Amino acid sequence: MLKQFLAKRKHGDAAHALYVAAVNQAREPHFYRDLEVEDSLDGRFDLITVHVFLVINRLKRLYGDDKEAEDLSQVMFDIMFGDMDRSLREMGVGDLSVGKRVKAMAKAFFGRVEAYDAGLREGSAVLEQALLRNLYRGKEPKLESLTAMADYVRRQYEHLQSIPGPDLFSGRISFAELTG
Repeated sequence: MLKQFLAKRKHGDAAHALYVAAVNQAREPHFYRDLEVEDSLDGRFDLITVHVFLVINRLKRLYGDDKEAEDLSQVMFDIMFGDMDRSLREMGVGDLSVGKRVKAMAKAFFGRVEAYDAGLREGSAVLEQALLRNLYRGKEPKLESLTAMADYVRRQYEHLQSIPGPDLFSGRISFAELTG
């Protein structure tokens, strides 16, 4: 418990800034208007998940087993799910249900992280299938939309590799242009 408190105290501002940047990117109308992501609670959660995954993935690749990067990632995750908890309560979800919903969302997050990570490692077809299952939740977007979304994820992954570690630890991050 003390370890988590100290990590949050040390990395809280940076993690919050990284999370806000990910959320702001996920709110871009382009995803909903042009790439057919459903503009719903689930669609927004899934787009936030994609962007938080990309940031955490960058931290993991930058520092490997470095404890500070792990702590920053954990604080960002905690901020994300604190925000999800707050959002559900604001929407009127009952106190007894919130914990179960957040737990299900966290489980979904980890499954998506695994799927997107595999997609980036194994190529376009695997990434497109992961996006189809998770971001589009099995609905059939136009092939162009699915391909454009997979291209976007790869482009962001590559772009984030260029952001220096000190910038990330200061909460400074930028995403590449929406269209490539």
